[in-house]
Amino acid sequence: MTTVDDISRPSRVAGPDEAISAEELQLAARNHGIPLEALRYDVTPAGLHYLLIHYDIPDVDPAAHALTVDGAVGTPFTVDLAELRRRPRVTHQVTLECAGNGRALLRPRPVSQPWLVEAVGNAEWAGTPLAPLLREAGLAPDAVDVVFTGADHGFERGIEQDYRRALPVADALREEVLLAYEMNGAPLLPQHGAPLRLIVPGWYGMAHVKWLRSITVLTGEFDGYQNAVAYRLRADADDPGVPVTRIEPRALVRPPGFPDFMSRARVLRPGRCTVDGGRSGLVRARAGDLGGGDH
Repeated sequence: MTTVDDISRPSRVAGPDEAISAEELQLAARNHGIPLEALRYDVTPAGLHYLLIHYDIPDVDPAAHALTVDGAVGTPFTVDLAELRRRPRVTHQVTLECAGNGRALLRPRPVSQPWLVEAVGNAEWAGTPLAPLLREAGLAPDAVDVVFTGADHGFERGIEQDYRRALPVADALREEVLLAYEMNGAPLLPQHGAPLRLIVPGWYGMAHVKWLRSITVLTGEFDGYQNAVAYRLRADADDPGVPVTRIEPRALVRPPGFPDFMSRARVLRPGRCTVDGGRSGLVRARAGDLGGGDH
């Protein structure tokens, strides 16, 4: 009989000569990075923006979708998308990067989504600030963490779970943190968290919870898998590690010349060459329409 241990195994690093597995190739086919030539765009087109989906893209009906705010608050409430759209609207241009970007280049190599360096994108996200909703709910004086739960569900390293990440209260209350319902001027696409997602400027992508369905305030630290086990820097398997949070700057160059199809080795003809690119870790934010009304 097949058990959970057969389908969802512990994390590990690859052996010294271990090649990328069929499982990792399957992950790479589901999740893609930005083509480096797309660094020419200040705002990454939605279809070129990097993508990481932990489980399945959930089937969410925007007309019926609602967001619950509960936990250690004075007034729990539920709000639908129409109400969120009537709230003040802000647009931020934010660079996202996967916390595992560059994983496939490490030695030893952690066995997981085999990112090289392309797990980045820079988009314009529109929505309403999170902080006013938390203040309206009335945070308990001893509130510590705010947990964000998505509609995506699956197994990870043997643990069945909804995707959940938490922010410390002080970070959740930053005015630039958004409940986003648009990307690059259009409604969110299913793979990018439609109909609602969290945007946390300056933090790695795991904090930007997609398909957001609930926000729960805790009076202690969140001990869920994605905070306490995943996304931690460890020296070895026995090290509890330190949490990964804010993006560390990384420079990327738009490749000059033209490539070979298979090797991606590039040919550059003699002469003057302009080298440009982008910086993952750069968060560019601007205030948008702060007025109310439907959008």
